[in-house]
Amino acid sequence: MIIEGKNAVIESLKGDITIEKVMFLKSAPNSNFDSIITLCKEQNIPYNFLDKYALDRISPTGKHQGVLAFGTDFVYSELDDLLVKKDNEYLLLILLDGIEDPHNLGAIVRVADCVGANGIIISKHRCCGVTDTAIKVSSGACSYVKIAKVNNLNDTIRDLKEKGIFVYATDMAGESIYKTNLCGDIAIVIGSEGEGVHTLTQKLSDATISLPQKGKINSLNASVATGVVLYECLRQRSK
Repeated sequence: MIIEGKNAVIESLKGDITIEKVMFLKSAPNSNFDSIITLCKEQNIPYNFLDKYALDRISPTGKHQGVLAFGTDFVYSELDDLLVKKDNEYLLLILLDGIEDPHNLGAIVRVADCVGANGIIISKHRCCGVTDTAIKVSSGACSYVKIAKVNNLNDTIRDLKEKGIFVYATDMAGESIYKTNLCGDIAIVIGSEGEGVHTLTQKLSDATISLPQKGKINSLNASVATGVVLYECLRQRSK
């Protein structure tokens, strides 16, 4: 796995991802990367400097910001790991149904970290996995947010409900999030922009919530919608 960008590399070095080596742009001032070099020295991680052509050739996106790291593949958490409460606070879980764009996944992971969510659940068959791109877009938040990959999202919803976790699906036909009590132990299902939450998944959920919209475009980017919903959860829980 190649991790690109200054913030993503720093957070990966601080987090749970094992970094094997780091590459820097030779022509960039060393002061730009002092913090990364310090972390490498502290952890005995080898690093070296390459010219721009060589670094560009290694970079999957070409947007490495002068630094990239080689790390082990992302290690997913077990579902039970996500159900451990933080300081007796309510559980807040995000289930992703059909999110196939790693940019959306990375942005969702980033906002999940910002609001202190307990974790994200993705399906092996209906969602992209944690890729180099997702890690970069998350600005390293993938090192801190627990992500579980399950065989069947619907079976997981049934399991969560049996454990007393209230499951909300997101859909335009649902009740406004501003009229919904989002406290308690909850899980929120986010669907793709194209298909939304699948029909059976929505039926299995306990209720459906929506975002009020007044414009002419009838949908938001999945990561933007997730951010709005999660921050309303945080607002209600902060009272």
